[in-house]
Amino acid sequence: MLNEFKQFIAKGNVMDMAVGIIIGAAFTAIVTSLVEDLINPIISLFTGGLDFSGLGLALTEGEEAAVFAYGNFIMAVINFLIIAWVVFLLVKMVNRIKEMAENEPEEAPAEDPGPTEKELLTQIRDSLAKS
Repeated sequence: MLNEFKQFIAKGNVMDMAVGIIIGAAFTAIVTSLVEDLINPIISLFTGGLDFSGLGLALTEGEEAAVFAYGNFIMAVINFLIIAWVVFLLVKMVNRIKEMAENEPEEAPAEDPGPTEKELLTQIRDSLAKS
């Protein structure tokens, strides 16, 4: 069983997936910062200082009231849309690079160089001889 596990882990797909997960986790931190530190202030500027993450509806009265925090949901949707857009662009870029690598221009067939100097001189000599 241990050998099977080693073979499974050694497969390229598992290693690629592990790298993808690690990069994805780091990328999530970048996108979260992008949304919280850059996009939210811009949205707040256009909405008169409204911060979506603070939006909610208190379901009961009191300090420990249950809150229907739809603002956090709006922010999660914005985060998701940004991440999805960036991943789409990355996949599109990778696919374009793959296409370019697969469709490298083939060498054009060598052009007919035409007659050599000797052949031309021979043709001229023969034309003059006929006249």
